[in-house]
Amino acid sequence: RISYLTRMNFIARMFSSLLKMERNVTDIEDIVDSLDDTGMKSIKRHVLPRKLRRRKAPDGECHVTSSVESNIPALERIYVKTWGCSHNSSDGEYMAGQLAAFGYSIIDDAESADLWVLNSCTVKNPSEDSFLNATKKALELNKRVVLAGCVPQAQKDHKVLKGLSVIGVQQIDRIVEVVEETLKGNSVRLFGSKRQNGRRLGGAALSLPKIRRNPLIEIIAINTGCLNNCTYCKTKLSRGDLASYQPEEIVARARQSFEEGVREIWLTSEDTGAYGRDIGLTLPDLLNELVEVIPEGAMLRLGMTNPPYILDHLEEMAKILAHRRVYSFLHMPVQSGSNSVLADMKREYTVAEFKHVVDFLKQRVPGITIATDVICGFPTETSEDFQGTVDLVRDYKFPSLFINQFYPRPGTPAARMKRLPTEVAKQRTREISKLFQSYKPYDHKVGERQTVLVTEEAHDQQHYVAHNKFYEQVLVPKDESLLGHKIDVVIVSATKHSMEGKLSNALHVPHSPLPPPLTAGEVSGLADTQRQENILVRKQGRQWTIDGPFVRTSLQLLLMCIMSLVVIFYW
Repeated sequence: RISYLTRMNFIARMFSSLLKMERNVTDIEDIVDSLDDTGMKSIKRHVLPRKLRRRKAPDGECHVTSSVESNIPALERIYVKTWGCSHNSSDGEYMAGQLAAFGYSIIDDAESADLWVLNSCTVKNPSEDSFLNATKKALELNKRVVLAGCVPQAQKDHKVLKGLSVIGVQQIDRIVEVVEETLKGNSVRLFGSKRQNGRRLGGAALSLPKIRRNPLIEIIAINTGCLNNCTYCKTKLSRGDLASYQPEEIVARARQSFEEGVREIWLTSEDTGAYGRDIGLTLPDLLNELVEVIPEGAMLRLGMTNPPYILDHLEEMAKILAHRRVYSFLHMPVQSGSNSVLADMKREYTVAEFKHVVDFLKQRVPGITIATDVICGFPTETSEDFQGTVDLVRDYKFPSLFINQFYPRPGTPAARMKRLPTEVAKQRTREISKLFQSYKPYDHKVGERQTVLVTEEAHDQQHYVAHNKFYEQVLVPKDESLLGHKIDVVIVSATKHSMEGKLSNALHVPHSPLPPPLTAGEVSGLADTQRQENILVRKQGRQWTIDGPFVRTSLQLLLMCIMSLVVIFYW
């Protein structure tokens, strides 16, 4: 005879085995989900399951949508909308590329999409308002929504985010997971930064799949964040402190891009001039490596930089900007012509230092284009301060000038300053705009012969857009055979913002053969066979997730039967 306690102990061990079996099955799901090659981890701890939701159909009937739907990627359509800078544009391209790589259809028709990915910008009020309005519209249309970009990253408690899926700016390599969970009816909040050995990284890997908005142009983020703490800027709240990518990763991405037919690379970040200071390198160190891999017929464009970090490398920067495969173009915001205002903005340079950079580069790189920004109506700006900005613009006649009326951005120190009267800020903005419109930077170039690189269609849809060595815009005839080529043109007319070129007798400038670009919507860095494998893995993962409860229940019933027989036998 077996004692009662012994029998109970045996039964308890059997139930323990049953529970262990269930846990193992759950682990198998995680193993299946980890089979993809993007290095993504499980996000279950970030998922907030939703209750069943009633959706009103067009015919007025109500349908219940469960949180355990079976979603086949090939049948699901995703709309990706991006606002803001080129860094944000690159993030949007990466998110679209990863989703397409796993079988989702990326479409431009928002209303026919199953889910919207809205990639936001927080630099200015209008762009943020547009993003918030788009979010509300998506919800009105009963669309699933994933919010991305700088707005949710900087304002994690924003009321619009409540109950919606959100992905942080450094987590874009996990967009597929977030979209999958959102399509199931769950809400995901995924923030945090990428780190390696305790050091913050520039962000998601540059080798990820992407869909370029323009197959001829590759945007490469060389770092994220910055070293400044400008009092008016909200981007710092979302992108954080400086974190640079390693040069070899950037160069590898550039090589891959040229192999895929890219003709123009844009280097981007919140401040390209600060690149490398967190990893013991400088911007010239990176650029000297990059120019070695740019083929003939292709060009490199440097992104926005602040004056303090160019001052240390003027000689090296002049040599690089004069390189025949680098545009002689630099975007360097001055923001104000007053040292007092610059100090209140915490810009960390003086007007004299800005002028020194401009004068030096103009002397060493003849014809260079310097683009800049000004803010009108900063809270501490006096009439004398504003006059300094007017004088600066009048003296240098910047061909490209971004004029911004001051708007207080929530969470910034400048938002707590007493504002100038709105009419004063508007009047100053109008005055600077009038001055900018008073001069014609390109009239003297009519009749010149220039070599230009043709990269995209113009807004008027009647011309193609090309750029000369100084990144000045030249409109050329809309002939598809010109796209992606350097051609010789004669400038026949000029406007405030561009020139028009007529083809010269020598159509194409001799250059080494370049591969054809990817087709529109094609995924960069992904063979079709790999895409099909990704889709198969995802389908298998979903199928297991759907069938998992059934499998576990079956195993439980089988074990219970065995246990019952054993108990009866021992009894």
